[in-house]
Amino acid sequence: MARSIFLLLLLTLAAATASGAQQYGYKVIDKKPQSRDIFVQGLQILEDKLYVSGGGYGTSRLLRYNFGSGELEVERKVDPRLWAEGLTVFRDRLYLLTWKSRNLFVYSKDKLEGLARMQIPGEGWGLTNDGEQLIYSDGSDRLLYLSVDEHRITRVLQVTENGMPVVRLNELEWIDGRIWANIWQTDRIVIINPADGKVEASINLQGLLPLMERRTDTDVLNGIARNPADGGIWVTGKNWPWMYRIELVPSPDAQPAADSR
Repeated sequence: MARSIFLLLLLTLAAATASGAQQYGYKVIDKKPQSRDIFVQGLQILEDKLYVSGGGYGTSRLLRYNFGSGELEVERKVDPRLWAEGLTVFRDRLYLLTWKSRNLFVYSKDKLEGLARMQIPGEGWGLTNDGEQLIYSDGSDRLLYLSVDEHRITRVLQVTENGMPVVRLNELEWIDGRIWANIWQTDRIVIINPADGKVEASINLQGLLPLMERRTDTDVLNGIARNPADGGIWVTGKNWPWMYRIELVPSPDAQPAADSR
């Protein structure tokens, strides 16, 4: 089922390239509880583990959960002078961006032990990888490709939608040859073609977290993760009580629809 859904998505995206970005709504098909104390910056699911980075000065941290049971396995605090941002697991290492310090930190995947750090130009926001290099956002309309072997930026990709730059690109996830990106301070995720930087699809997640579930510290939508085991797409937000598994509704007139969970 997951393969057929993604085949439909890829075919729809291909058809949309000539007429502009395809518009999607969503349907919630599952959800998992999440601590409201986590100001979610990065999210990734790999080998039944959920990796999360939380931001904030003095509250930044890395966490690894058993994805199936929700049990917290490892937690590592980040230097209180730093603000943690996006993360990605690449090869046998976990990479963590920081916001303004121009540092990318390297951790072991199993114990989340600090191993090294690399300097990067500019701010760090979202982070993912395409299996060969890291890809990160800096809050602008650019995505930067970083070789961890050569310690250098190898490519800068400008992201556009209908010919206009798309700014405030935040949390990233590489899914089936495309880059999914949260747009900061919106309820929107865009799907970007890495070949030319064009937005091929836009997902409207308005209303995902019900108004009754919001508190004064509830912040914006942020966090995208695909579960390789079944293809499920999970999204969340900063200080949200839930992670949601969503299914895209490929229709220009689609309205958000939630289940009765």
